[in-house]
Amino acid sequence: MRILDVALAARSYPIYIDSGLLAQGKLWQPHLGTGGTCIVTNETVGPRYLPALRTALPAPPLAVVELPDGERHKTLANVERIFDALMTAGAGRDVTLLALGGGVVGDMAGFAAACYQRGVRFLQFPTTLLAQVDSSVGGKTGVNHPLGKNMIGAFHQPAAVIIDTDTLATLPARELRAGLAEVVKYGLIREPALFDWLEAHAGALLAGDAEALSHAIETSCRIKAAVVAADEREAGERAILNLGHTFGHAIEAATGYRAWLHGEAVATGMLMAADLSHRLGWLTAGHRHRLAQLLQALDLPLSPPVLTLSRWHELMGRDKKVLAGRLRLVLLRRWGHAITTADVEPAALEATLRAFGATAD
Repeated sequence: MRILDVALAARSYPIYIDSGLLAQGKLWQPHLGTGGTCIVTNETVGPRYLPALRTALPAPPLAVVELPDGERHKTLANVERIFDALMTAGAGRDVTLLALGGGVVGDMAGFAAACYQRGVRFLQFPTTLLAQVDSSVGGKTGVNHPLGKNMIGAFHQPAAVIIDTDTLATLPARELRAGLAEVVKYGLIREPALFDWLEAHAGALLAGDAEALSHAIETSCRIKAAVVAADEREAGERAILNLGHTFGHAIEAATGYRAWLHGEAVATGMLMAADLSHRLGWLTAGHRHRLAQLLQALDLPLSPPVLTLSRWHELMGRDKKVLAGRLRLVLLRRWGHAITTADVEPAALEATLRAFGATAD
């Protein structure tokens, strides 16, 4: 078993990575509170993995909330269903929420935990690759709004992250590919050796090779844990974890959170960020091409939907990194080193948007 630590002083917590961890209650039971548990899952994951989690608990859960599956359901209305279950069960401040599912479940359960009685304990049991390598670590919780993604939320760290790699065996191939996009991100922003490794092991990862996936998960979590420990609330460095996300979130919003998976949108967004970085003279054409080749090898999309320039600017202008009305983008200052900047030449940004199919109004 691999064990990593997210070092946040009193809010520090472990990340456990291994097969069969859902059933190993003795490992993670010490991280539970004393007031019982509430399991939050969805209608896809629940039937598969809820029985194992139930069996491993020291006592039956106070409540089980099974939410609809999909990004479009990450709403305040569904978080209210969690509150309803907690209130009906008479849960107190010593309750523990267990998030069993992908990033949508984790974000909503974490947000509910941040808000219920001004903050209760929760554990992450991520069951998708994207959640295992990214969203379950770091304490970002929240929901979407029709006008923008993750615009309503809170920072609330879990008590532990339990990554059972066996859950990837039932993950649809498209979801697996979407998760790999976030792994590529870590190579771009911090660790070029990971990018090299991904180029050499793309086939094994797509085939679901357990050893390759475990290495990708551990490396990604290690990188994210270090970034989060240095900047828990995204006052500075942590924003580099959003490489490709300003473009990607615009794609998701434009398509109603239905047509594109988050990782797919991030993949295209990272390629757009690399293109813009090249136009600013920071990245070579060769590096931009390498990224496109790797994304293609992982069967991830390279082109966004066709939008007008004004629509791009409208959607990107709703990004959480906008400050004082200025759009800030995460770009590659060099290969393996990302920065957040508001000093982007408008002409360069427009050239990138046009190169990726943006049309005039």
